[in-house]
Amino acid sequence: MSLRAEIGVTVGEFDLDVDLTLDPGEVVALLGPNGAGKTTILRALAGLVPLDRGRITVSDPDGETVVLDDPMTDVFVPPERRPIGVVFQDYLLFDHLSALDNVAFGLRARGIDRHMAASRALDWLTRVGLGDRTGQRPRTLSGGQAQRVALARALATDPRLLLLDEPLAALDAGTRGEVRRDLRRHLAGFDGMRLLITHDPVDAYVLADRVIVLEAGRIVQTGSLSHVTAHPRSRYVAELVGINLIDGHLDAGVLTTANGAEVVSIDADHPPGHAHAAISPGAIALYRFRPDGSPRNTWRCAVADIDHQLDRIRVVLDGPVPLVAEITPQALATLELRPGDEVWATVKATEVRTYPA
Repeated sequence: MSLRAEIGVTVGEFDLDVDLTLDPGEVVALLGPNGAGKTTILRALAGLVPLDRGRITVSDPDGETVVLDDPMTDVFVPPERRPIGVVFQDYLLFDHLSALDNVAFGLRARGIDRHMAASRALDWLTRVGLGDRTGQRPRTLSGGQAQRVALARALATDPRLLLLDEPLAALDAGTRGEVRRDLRRHLAGFDGMRLLITHDPVDAYVLADRVIVLEAGRIVQTGSLSHVTAHPRSRYVAELVGINLIDGHLDAGVLTTANGAEVVSIDADHPPGHAHAAISPGAIALYRFRPDGSPRNTWRCAVADIDHQLDRIRVVLDGPVPLVAEITPQALATLELRPGDEVWATVKATEVRTYPA
């Protein structure tokens, strides 16, 4: 049982062109900035947006391939007939229906009789811990409870593929952590394919086995979150995971940027060519004056911005190599930094990771 999707959709000037493969038992997180095409992918898989080009197929447990969308052969399976369950960002529960009737709705739409649909809906509400909330309307439920009703509704139809569109985005910060753990437990009990659409790397870290990064309608990186974190392939990914990403030409352990700045690492074994250098913000030391000894990676910069984040300070630097440094509040007080101040930034060569682009 697997999903193979070649998705080509053009909306105005936006063009989406991606190939996806999902296998049973794995949770895949689709990450990307706003406007990257994440929701369009979900809607295409769910049958809410027809393909302009490409093909979507799902194999059944017996290995037989079912075509869901193929413009070339004029095949299009409508949403209600697809073996796909969807949890939308705002849940889309029917306000005039009880929790039980909301869960039963998808079953009834697939032709299951009222009594059987109610019985299966009750079973799923009980599984998600809401067996005592069957008669409540959505407006009387908490955000976490509404999310579980939406999840139960999606799973009650016994889908092969479960799509989750920013399932935690509608929750407040105090509730999100608890519901995230709850969602992880429920997803673990579903043996089909699961695609999670999110912009939050914490969701990907907690819930996903693999991540796919989408930018401007194209997949730019895929792999485990640890691999993507260690080897970001774009500035968006680097900023997402908190890493400074520098692009340039690598030769003998020295990466030269387009403006001529040099970044030295100890990775001298890579062949010459286009490469990236990754630097952790915590590896950058800041000084008011040029430090003694002149470490090999030393740049004069200007403080562009200072971002206070609880017990750490992120300092945005403009210079020959744009950087974000992370320092303690004590260090900020000692340096007496203000936006516009000149500083010297240094990084040890041992703290610079390089890899081919």
